[in-house]
Amino acid sequence: MTEKNKRPRVIAAPYPKKLQVIFSEEALRCLEDLVDLHYLGDQEINEDELIPLLGEDVVAILGQVPLPEKALANMPHLRGIFNVEGNFYQNVDYLYCFRNHIHVLNCGSAYALPVAEMALGMALDLARGISREDRRFRQGREGFLLDSCGDSVLLSGSEVGIIGFGNLGKALAKLLQPFHCSLTVYDPWLPESVLKEYGCRGISLEELLEKSRFIFVMAGVTEENQGFLSRKLLERIRKDAFFLLMSRAAVVDFDALCDLTEAGRFTAATDVFPEEPLPQDHRARKNEHLLLSAHRAGGIPQAYTAIGDMVLDDLKLLLQGLAPVRMQRAEPETVRRFASRPAKGV
Repeated sequence: MTEKNKRPRVIAAPYPKKLQVIFSEEALRCLEDLVDLHYLGDQEINEDELIPLLGEDVVAILGQVPLPEKALANMPHLRGIFNVEGNFYQNVDYLYCFRNHIHVLNCGSAYALPVAEMALGMALDLARGISREDRRFRQGREGFLLDSCGDSVLLSGSEVGIIGFGNLGKALAKLLQPFHCSLTVYDPWLPESVLKEYGCRGISLEELLEKSRFIFVMAGVTEENQGFLSRKLLERIRKDAFFLLMSRAAVVDFDALCDLTEAGRFTAATDVFPEEPLPQDHRARKNEHLLLSAHRAGGIPQAYTAIGDMVLDDLKLLLQGLAPVRMQRAEPETVRRFASRPAKGV
């Protein structure tokens, strides 16, 4: 047996991402020096194809492949499952992992700052009509000075509401500090003391929707909160508000969002959609009160290489018998509640 074969084996199946996208050349060399890496390619792999490739020498899985108990049982030395998509999908037997001290990790924190920066940029766009006036200028319909900015407002000093205060919400709160906004948060999973650490205060969802000039939806989707931003709640939003949907479309009644913005009830921006790619004939494409972005807030090259660095750091710790510290760990109390669907593309 060669020295290479004595090393711990890691199976990499990161579809829809590619290994060369999430690891820099240097990080990939470090990974290959550290373990016996078996890369299964860029295609999606199902349970039946995966199981014959497993074995007792596998110490880690890199990817979000289906891992029921019968697959996990083939890997008695498995220490970590590294989900490089960014969500805890319901295709893993989490109870088996908890019983057998297998860390299930995801890279969601790598997207936090990119999404927060995009949210800030889109908020400024809405507040100042940047892309709207660009379109009008190209069409020869520009207006100068007050003729085109009579409805512009400052983000600075405004009342800002953040719905969901996980990685995304916390990153946004930090970016907003120089704007000296009044920051309020709705997140039923967090105590008030956590919010205070970020200069925020907790309020009810109804109050947040009614009082905020800027509303950022940063909440992940769970079994309990799908569609929780209903038509009835969206109707509470003040007419001069800016509503930004940055996390998952499943938390909002998207048809109601389209109806209300089309009617001029408020202005909105969204980076996510109920169906991706969005059908070409979807009415959102013609909605002048809706700023559109094709799920591109988080998936930038710097975020992807950060994922590779996080994986490498935590894998080194696991191989030393230590706990991972860079990636988010699945928790028994919450992991079964998550209900995100995989995103298209890398």
